[in-house]
Amino acid sequence: MFARVNNVRFNQRDIDKMASAKSSKRRQAFAATVRSLMWKLLAVWLIVSFGFGILLVEPLNEYRLGGYKLGFWFAQQGSIFVFIALIFYFSAAMTRFEKRYSEQDDSEAEK
Repeated sequence: MFARVNNVRFNQRDIDKMASAKSSKRRQAFAATVRSLMWKLLAVWLIVSFGFGILLVEPLNEYRLGGYKLGFWFAQQGSIFVFIALIFYFSAAMTRFEKRYSEQDDSEAEK
């Protein structure tokens, strides 16, 4: 049995190894990395959706994007597009983190 995430193939042994990591420092480092990434992405989403779509709508309305006022565009569609882009970025970043921390576990097992 295997799982495929972003064209990276993980078999059940790899998944179990990541889930039952013996190194609590490695597990804590992984959790801190993920938490940091989530807070950064949430901050970007907050700035785009609340900041550009509500707070800065009047200054942004002076510019046009595709015939629409930019502030209106951010309030209606821009924040959704940014959210979708953040989802794809989060997925790619998590794949990188899983590879990095899985490789660290492999190097620790060889010692």
